[in-house]
Amino acid sequence: MEEKIRIALERIRPALQADGGDLEYIDFVDGVVTLRLKGACGSCPMSLMTLKQGIEARLRQEIPEVKSVEAL
Repeated sequence: MEEKIRIALERIRPALQADGGDLEYIDFVDGVVTLRLKGACGSCPMSLMTLKQGIEARLRQEIPEVKSVEAL
């Protein structure tokens, strides 16, 4: 499962990196993916929207076992 998540995140990362941000995969437990938003994404006021409506939506679409995405 973790490998599927990492592969999906690698497809998302270029969009974040284009805006000066990035993400780091931390863990997957009980359907919850934990990430660390880095760079511009770490301090952006829109990071929660990016996390939920962008990253989480995409992961849930590709990997039904993912229930939510949380940031450290």
